[in-house]
Amino acid sequence: MATLGPLLRHVRTSLEQAGKPEAALDARVLVEHFTGTSRTDAITDPQRSVSEDHAEAVLAALARRIGGEPVHRIIGAREFYGMRLTLSPGTLEPRPDTEALVDLVLPFVRAAADRHGTCQILDLGTGTGAIALALLSQEPRAQAVGADISGDALATAAINADMTGNTGRFQAVRSHWYSEIEGRFHIIVSNPPYITSKDVLSLEREVRDHDPLAALDGGPDGLAAYRVIAAGAAQYLEEGGIAAVEIGHDQSDAVSGIFAAAGFRSAGRAQDLGGVVRALAFSR
Repeated sequence: MATLGPLLRHVRTSLEQAGKPEAALDARVLVEHFTGTSRTDAITDPQRSVSEDHAEAVLAALARRIGGEPVHRIIGAREFYGMRLTLSPGTLEPRPDTEALVDLVLPFVRAAADRHGTCQILDLGTGTGAIALALLSQEPRAQAVGADISGDALATAAINADMTGNTGRFQAVRSHWYSEIEGRFHIIVSNPPYITSKDVLSLEREVRDHDPLAALDGGPDGLAAYRVIAAGAAQYLEEGGIAAVEIGHDQSDAVSGIFAAAGFRSAGRAQDLGGVVRALAFSR
């Protein structure tokens, strides 16, 4: 029978030998998930017995990770803005860069709730529901519609709404951008596809092979979705509302120009941890 400490070392060493850059972290995530243990257990009780079934599950996960599958895809969940979100094949894996968009939008959500007693949010391309659910988790007066063309993504978002205690304030709607959306909103928010079609092919294998391509491919110039969002935003925004989007690292000027041409002005921006502008907000 395996024991916890040696099993963890085996997984870490195997990942290091396979050239995985975050071998120690990945090993800990996989072992903890499939054995039901914690970091504290590994430190204080390294000789803790691990059942054969659990050890086999860890080794199967290790093989998948060495084969290039991202660790959070393997465990089927990802932490985002203090929440644990379920992943599925139809959803992007929420990443830390997107937290900059949540940080940018949250003061507007709270201000709208202060003015109106609620804040109605439309999350276009909701995926896991990460953005909408993060905002709902921080502002109990808010309500959100999460729109996506993928039925798989919408089912996953609904699961995450339930898991985060937001079922009553989150509605999943199957819609190609605005096509099936009704009503008006105080906030329109989106992390749309923004990678150029040719660059999608050169993405790291772990992204290209495991994230849905429709959620990555932003067309020939990477800006197709922004044109759709900007063109329709005025029709769906309440007076004084804002639209906010995540952008690629070099798209600030181009996206700002698209919204300016649609009658919007800048209402704020946010940087990622590396100091790169990754989120923009616009008002009429």
